[in-house]
Amino acid sequence: MERSERERAAGRPQLLTIGELARRAGVTVKTVRHYSEEGLLPDAGRSGGGHRRYAPEALERLHWIRDLRAFGLSLPAVADALGGGSLEAALAERLRDVGGRLAALRWREAALRAVTEAPAAERPGLLRLLGAVPQPPTSEAPVRFWRRLLPRELPPPLLAGILDEAVPAPPADPDPARAVGYARLYAFTTRARMSAAGRCDRARAAAALPGRTDTVALYQGLGEAYALAAAAAGAGRPPAPGAELDAFVAAHARAYGERDCDAFRTGLRGTVRAGEDPRMAAYWRHVDEATGGAYPTMGAAHAWLVGALGAAG
Repeated sequence: MERSERERAAGRPQLLTIGELARRAGVTVKTVRHYSEEGLLPDAGRSGGGHRRYAPEALERLHWIRDLRAFGLSLPAVADALGGGSLEAALAERLRDVGGRLAALRWREAALRAVTEAPAAERPGLLRLLGAVPQPPTSEAPVRFWRRLLPRELPPPLLAGILDEAVPAPPADPDPARAVGYARLYAFTTRARMSAAGRCDRARAAAALPGRTDTVALYQGLGEAYALAAAAAGAGRPPAPGAELDAFVAAHARAYGERDCDAFRTGLRGTVRAGEDPRMAAYWRHVDEATGGAYPTMGAAHAWLVGALGAAG
């Protein structure tokens, strides 16, 4: 009987003490005990004295825990990954978190450089301006600005397309000038209250031409016209009549239920002038500062088309 028990014991895997497991994994006993108490590292039983014993496969599991923790994953995220969750999703979430932290640090570095490199008299104002921006910065304030300004009846896909064109993404790796530019954009769109005024301007503009305005048709057509005008402006072409202006006029003609003709274009020039708001010029100026003028904005495209409409007269 005694021999049979020894033979059965010899066939069982050798259990590890907590010290042996820690030594083989290159961690402390305290670390193993902590993971055990958190349920990440189940033991295979207890000794006669009540000490934890671990199966050999616990070593591989402990390596996984150690490696995932080295990448900064939280204990719940490690538990989920080891319990059958997606390891790829857990690592991707951690990567996004690290990216956000790096973006915040890059923004903070640019903001600090902007303040320290500025003349002493300008530093208090820059501190207040830059300190009010979330770190890392977000586009929430400019998006809210445009949502207040744009007609409520625009369908979601069209609205999303306009927001993509009108709202620049926060600079991922800004220099001091772009950090200040985005901070000014953030401050402007946070305090600007243009919704009521903008609607009044559009109402006055619409009154300049007869007929009911099809707002959706107008903004759909303007998207095409602005894309053409942005390409022309980017190529350095001066404003002039052509396909760009034709698309701009056609968008308004469809919206007002009118026919494109000389009289309509004359009326449209008045409509455009009535709808101009100097605050929008400030908005696009801040966008240029925030992006470093990297591309022609919708504001630049609109200005090009207005110039072309004037040249056509």
